[in-house]
Amino acid sequence: MQVYRFTGDTKPDQVLNEAGEVVGSLPDNAVDLALKWYPFMIFCRKFDERAQLLQRQGRIGTYAPFRGQEAAQIGSFAVLRPSDWVFPTYRELAGMMYHGLEPVHALLKSRGHPDAGRMPEGLHMAPVQIAIAAQILHAVGAGWACKLRQADDVAVAYFGDGATSEGDFHEGMNFASVMRLPVVFFCQNNQYAISVPVERQTASPTIAQKAIAYGVEGLRVDGNDVFAVYQATRYAVDRARRGAGPTLIEAVTYRLGPHTTADDPGRYREAADVERWAAAKDPLVRLRLWLTRQGLWDDARQAACEEEAEARVRQAVAEMEAYPHKPLADAARHVYAEVPEDLALDLAERGKEAR
Repeated sequence: MQVYRFTGDTKPDQVLNEAGEVVGSLPDNAVDLALKWYPFMIFCRKFDERAQLLQRQGRIGTYAPFRGQEAAQIGSFAVLRPSDWVFPTYRELAGMMYHGLEPVHALLKSRGHPDAGRMPEGLHMAPVQIAIAAQILHAVGAGWACKLRQADDVAVAYFGDGATSEGDFHEGMNFASVMRLPVVFFCQNNQYAISVPVERQTASPTIAQKAIAYGVEGLRVDGNDVFAVYQATRYAVDRARRGAGPTLIEAVTYRLGPHTTADDPGRYREAADVERWAAAKDPLVRLRLWLTRQGLWDDARQAACEEEAEARVRQAVAEMEAYPHKPLADAARHVYAEVPEDLALDLAERGKEAR
């Protein structure tokens, strides 16, 4: 993987081009990886589609679609170990599920369930962050803890292009660089910070070149090329584990859906632009084309995989709707080891009112 240093060439690194042709170096176990990733990407696409329908039906609340960003997430999460620390936003559900989050738990967030704010035991992943860029500082803190403990674990902060205009991004980059912390800053540049196109919220030709100011290595990759994302993340994680410091990765991708189900993207972007990305750059289509060329995929296998994915999504929805309700006090118990007395009294009073 070439280290990205700004030279005026802004073309992101690729391993597979839009036609699914190899234009870079495949990982040694590319076939095994692809046969694991592609079915999961199909599942994630089905999950995302169903979640949006559930919101329209009033069965869950606001939901942030990730369609079009599956390769950026799964290709990067695939590098991580269970002991690494992940700090996601609200749009990383595909990667979070790949990393071990149960689909039912992924749905509970939009359901407004208290358990959604508490990650299952043993899963080194923070709850999704709503405040833009705030999780970057948390990741830097976790990276510092890893260094102080002399562990070879890494912390990864996921964020969008809009987060790079927040102070937390710059503070986190600077601190991680000065302290040479094992942190990977992973930016999914999906072209829009809600309704603001990337060229309106930064004058930099790339996000990756922002690394230069902080003495951090930067990589710019095609975020719809799962192999390119995997190679870049593996390079960054390996650097972090051996004590070489942080890396900034810019994965160039596109949000095919709305910012959230409360958003109308037709008000700020052209339908033709969305159609162009969907037709020519869909990460699932690209990987399927490569697998087909290898003689490893066909229509029958595609249909079977889609059927299995749909069944798994139905199961997750059924589990969500059967999931037991929890008392309001659980929201506090997930935050405090011992609930403060005044808060405990308030919750007790609220419980009486509910009865």
